[in-house]
Amino acid sequence: MPDARFLVVFDADSTLIRNEVIELIADEAGRRAEVAAATEAAMRGEVDFATSLRSRVAALRGVPVSAFARVVSRIEPTPGVRGLIAEIHDRGGIAGVASGGFHEILDTVAADLGIDVWRANRLLAANSVLTGVVDGEIVDAAGKAAALREWASTHGVPAGRTIAIGDGANDLMMLDAAGLGLAFNAKPAVRARADLVIDALDLREVIPLLP
Repeated sequence: MPDARFLVVFDADSTLIRNEVIELIADEAGRRAEVAAATEAAMRGEVDFATSLRSRVAALRGVPVSAFARVVSRIEPTPGVRGLIAEIHDRGGIAGVASGGFHEILDTVAADLGIDVWRANRLLAANSVLTGVVDGEIVDAAGKAAALREWASTHGVPAGRTIAIGDGANDLMMLDAAGLGLAFNAKPAVRARADLVIDALDLREVIPLLP
């Protein structure tokens, strides 16, 4: 892909999409309530993300890989996301997603929404069922910020022409790394740190902020 005019990087869960994917997968194990409580604590910044993610993924042990199709069918894109991505492309920008979620779901969802680049965690499976273990290095707050910087460098985008959009504590480093950090549908800690807060649950609100 040639150089881009600017870069917009989204968080996935509760930003690009309305769902928390790990909770949908946990539904398949009958453990949604406990996983949802742990996710909420992590997004508020009350616990270390990587530690929290490992414990939540452990609750997914035994879920069949075939369940991913059901999870994908339940994904709800955030209102306005397709319009925003189309406008990013029309203006010569690229759209990325840096997620603490999972490639097993994001590979389908991101491609469908027209995202150009994305990075997420992977779930280890054996004999077509989840083992309850994250496969490889965890995409945490530092990993999200690193993805933004890497994509900007790869596509010739100056730091000042990068935008990051997120809702949880795991997005703070990415928002800090961007030229413009936007809190969207966000927890209080993120609203307090972001450059701008978007209250409306419609990603088209970002369009006037594009370079």
